[in-house]
Amino acid sequence: MARALTAPPGTVQVEVDLDTLAEAFARVFVESFHARPGPRFVFVASGGPTARRCYERLSEVGGTALDWSAVDVYMGDERCVPPDDPDANQRLVREALLDRVPPVGSFHPMSCEDPDAYEQEVRETAAFDVVHLGMGPDGHTASLFPDAPTLEAPPERLVVLSRDPHERNPHTRMSLTLPALARARLVVFTVSGESKREAFAAVSSGEDLPAARVRAERVLWLVDRDAAGSARGARR
Repeated sequence: MARALTAPPGTVQVEVDLDTLAEAFARVFVESFHARPGPRFVFVASGGPTARRCYERLSEVGGTALDWSAVDVYMGDERCVPPDDPDANQRLVREALLDRVPPVGSFHPMSCEDPDAYEQEVRETAAFDVVHLGMGPDGHTASLFPDAPTLEAPPERLVVLSRDPHERNPHTRMSLTLPALARARLVVFTVSGESKREAFAAVSSGEDLPAARVRAERVLWLVDRDAAGSARGARR
């Protein structure tokens, strides 16, 4: 069941639970792959437990159904920790997806030591086919935090180092900016769990949280019932 949104723009699709949400994500990914306008498919991956379940399901659904050699994987954000650290998003992406499917065309993990180099890699990519984002209980997405100066990055800046000014989220981070995310043909938010309910309600009511600022050619919110709360099925 989907409903229109005015802020942020896009559609909200409420799913029963995390498993059905992950199934919906996998289906959207596969459909987007087959509808891609060119020979390559550029995917920007996320981190967190919801993303892990989405990627595990995607590896099951699309493991043999897709030409993974045509997929180029980038990261939307990363914590400034070693690549094998349990908090590293790239480790999650490898474990939940890349190690479970045939070799992808390319994988571009972030390194906080050289954000300018990653910016150049992003700049050489004309557009992202699918950007996968989550949302924290504070409304942050990627590593763009409430009240952080990185929210005001100029249009030409695509990658930044960031910290949460409220210190609710640990680690220095590296993140794509809002202008970089706007290069996406499709942004898919996946939001799961009661801990996200307040933030989702705030986004749905038009509050100026980082997740509400994301713009793209198309934005789809996949939200489970625990996160949707009383907002599910309502129309704004």
